[in-house]
Amino acid sequence: MTDQPFGFSAPDPDEGEGRKRSEGAGGQQNPFGFSLPGMPPGGIPGLPGMPPGGSIDMGALGQMLSQLGQMLSQSQGQTGPVNYDVAKQIAVQQLIDNGGNLNPSGQQDSAVADAVRLAELWLDPATALPVGARSTQSWSAMTWVEQTLPSWRRLCDPVAQRVSGAWVDALPDEARQAAGPLLSMVGQMGGLAFGSQLGNALAQLGSEVLTSTDVGLPLGPEGVAALLPANVEKFTEGLGRPASEVLVFLAAREAAHQRLFAHVPWLRQRLMATVEEFANGIKVDVAALENLAGQLDPSNPAALEEAMGSGVLNPEHSPEQKAALARLETMLALVEGWVDVVVGDAVGDRLPGADALRETLRRRRASGGPAEQTFATLVGLELRPRRLRAAAALWRVMTDQHGVTGRDSVWEHPDLMPTTEDLDDPLGFAERWGQDNADLDDPIAAIQRAEEAERRKKDDEPEGK
Repeated sequence: MTDQPFGFSAPDPDEGEGRKRSEGAGGQQNPFGFSLPGMPPGGIPGLPGMPPGGSIDMGALGQMLSQLGQMLSQSQGQTGPVNYDVAKQIAVQQLIDNGGNLNPSGQQDSAVADAVRLAELWLDPATALPVGARSTQSWSAMTWVEQTLPSWRRLCDPVAQRVSGAWVDALPDEARQAAGPLLSMVGQMGGLAFGSQLGNALAQLGSEVLTSTDVGLPLGPEGVAALLPANVEKFTEGLGRPASEVLVFLAAREAAHQRLFAHVPWLRQRLMATVEEFANGIKVDVAALENLAGQLDPSNPAALEEAMGSGVLNPEHSPEQKAALARLETMLALVEGWVDVVVGDAVGDRLPGADALRETLRRRRASGGPAEQTFATLVGLELRPRRLRAAAALWRVMTDQHGVTGRDSVWEHPDLMPTTEDLDDPLGFAERWGQDNADLDDPIAAIQRAEEAERRKKDDEPEGK
């Protein structure tokens, strides 16, 4: 997979020379702009551009046209910028090929249920937030794809819509009108390309994630705590810890996430909305588009595809996007830091390998494993809580100074949440939080302090001002 978001990829360095050789042979490019099974490298012999004396391979031609027709027919019901039917088909097929469709056994189901039940008991004294999961499930990788696809739709649609629509909207009117008959087809092919990339990514993610909240977002259904036993077994290999211990530790993390997402009603919406804000900040180089439009032949789909892969249409990172990324990274760090502290307090004295497992999960989340890299390719942003350790330190200070209830009351409103600057000064945030709470308990005293501060400010001002 490439590092470009949603179907935008750098052109093959050999592709241009190949086109030149093809054009030199017959003066016409491959009219479809992409390759299909059965298509020889230089095009189909017997079509315009074939070498003299060539012949038409009817089998190859039929196979190519059949697959092209099938691809376009699949996009007929496409109502958004991403063809999710194609995404699901590709993800499911890859998982079937790799054995990711095998449902957990009854023994695995029981083990997951028991681990979550035990974890909930241990979490009760470690947090003021009550149990958030209404049910516990064990998933296969294929089930994870099916259960999280609605959330991926919400995450991916805004970005794909902006990427696919921004360059069309920026075209001059004349160029847009001239290309009008082809824009619909280009949109369908773009939806297929986006769907194909999403399907490949979901297959990779499905083979790696350990729980429904493993990437830091509430991707699964509300109130469902889910673990993937097959992936947990692979993760456990080489850790040197009993499988039951690892399972309980991961169950505690999943249960803690569920408590947070269930009882902090604004959190789920805020995380998703920040991704949408990132999408809304996507912009393209209009000047480059105008220059491209003057050279574009609307009757040549291959030229459109080449333009989409040339890098000219790749979205730029705008100030709005950078601000959204900063907010998202801080929020993810606060979520992961809180879970880290709460789970550490809950299981620390009960699981001998808890500290080692905490460090392993910290590194896995903070450095960004294959799952996070895949998401970065998907929507152009990374889900790395880079300040995880700083956030965990802040929640630890809050716990020490204000107790479990005071710490968890920070989640009552988004305006109360620590900022990026607060992560650099956890003691200062904890002290301000204590002062703010005192003001709420004694509003008259708070007013008097504010009036006194205003008087001192006026006394300190030079005369004549």
